[in-house]
Amino acid sequence: MKRSHQLGLAVAIALGVAACGQKEEPKKAESTAPAAPAGVTVTIAHAGPLTGSIAHLGKDDENGVALAVDQANQQKLTIDGKPVTFKMQSEDDQADPKVGTTVAQKLVDAKVAAVVGHLNSGVSIPASEIYAKAGIPMISGSATNPVLTERGLKTVFRTVGRDDQQGPAIAAYIHNELKAKKVAIADDKTAYGEGLANEVEKTLKGDKVSIVGRERTTDKETDFKAILTKIKAKNPDVIFYGGMDATGGPLLKQARELGIKATFAFGDGACTDEMGKLAGKAAEGMVCSQAGLPREAASKDFVDAFTKKYGEIKQYAPYFYDGTRAIIEAMKKANSTDPAKFAPEIFNVSFQGATGTVAFDQKGDRKDAEMTIFKLQDGKVVPISIVKNGKATAFDAKAAAAGGTAPAAAPAGDAAKSDAAKPAEAPKADAKKAEPKKDEKKK
Repeated sequence: MKRSHQLGLAVAIALGVAACGQKEEPKKAESTAPAAPAGVTVTIAHAGPLTGSIAHLGKDDENGVALAVDQANQQKLTIDGKPVTFKMQSEDDQADPKVGTTVAQKLVDAKVAAVVGHLNSGVSIPASEIYAKAGIPMISGSATNPVLTERGLKTVFRTVGRDDQQGPAIAAYIHNELKAKKVAIADDKTAYGEGLANEVEKTLKGDKVSIVGRERTTDKETDFKAILTKIKAKNPDVIFYGGMDATGGPLLKQARELGIKATFAFGDGACTDEMGKLAGKAAEGMVCSQAGLPREAASKDFVDAFTKKYGEIKQYAPYFYDGTRAIIEAMKKANSTDPAKFAPEIFNVSFQGATGTVAFDQKGDRKDAEMTIFKLQDGKVVPISIVKNGKATAFDAKAAAAGGTAPAAAPAGDAAKSDAAKPAEAPKADAKKAEPKKDEKKK
């Protein structure tokens, strides 16, 4: 009986201990924190020439994209309830349309969320067709040929102006400020170079300026003496060349070696400090245009961050930076990193970027794009005039240095206020006619 009593007491104690153990279980469960939402990695691609004769421009653009990606990651954004990490995938299109389409397909296969590129119009136009079929948005920070946004594609945008704005702007300067009576025109047969030269020729003819010659070369040529000899015989006041600095520099140098004294004018492809390096003293006094505000007018925050990390801004890095920001802003508006959901929101973004207010019209073109006229002085292209909505105003360097993005302050002169406005406004009335469809078939 005693043993039975002891056994019962032992069992009771054991059950009590077990019960106490069971009571501890809920406490363990209550201390478990809810799992954090899984993060997502979103790839934004850059595509442009990273090797070859204009690699200095492509690398500049790439750096603009990289800076925007880095800054977005510092913000630790959350989209659709998930932490987002952005990364850049950069591809070299060699400024070649064939390579560009191969690069485009590679990026589609990699399932990138968006593409900021390409640099050249001749590469951007065919590549954008591939992106459009895959539903991937593309924003170029430098492609200016009107055809890019005239095909009704809802995934194609640009943060710069168009050549049917840029061409009339530089043509107005040639007519009104340089007072040219006879002009010779040459181009490199690319979609960009030929397209811009066409716009300049059309505007000058409308102003009754005599076009005494129209010559063509290629973007791979190095010897321009044959076409320059023909041009010299026409004795023009001004020679306009549609092409990049890699060919524009040698062309200008060879022209001076032949004794050609005409003023040279160029579009944005050759509106770089590189011209001073390639042509030397022969480049002094040349004029050129860019399809946007100059680097001197970029926001102070951008300039400080970019130059600290990458050094001098070459040309369109601020526009590629803003293109990247536009994509990220659209993702935030859509609360999604899915291109099918955020691409339509790119039409609705509006923000203060490195290059001023960034917003797009129904075609994907930048709203209220400015054009800038430059002159090369002491080996550097220096902004002298801003053209907006057909009106030219002198560039205010002090205002730009103070960090403002609206550097145009004083009228550039009576000619700029009145005469310069007329040729620049002409394309608006026949914007559809300005689309170089027939010429594009040859390119």
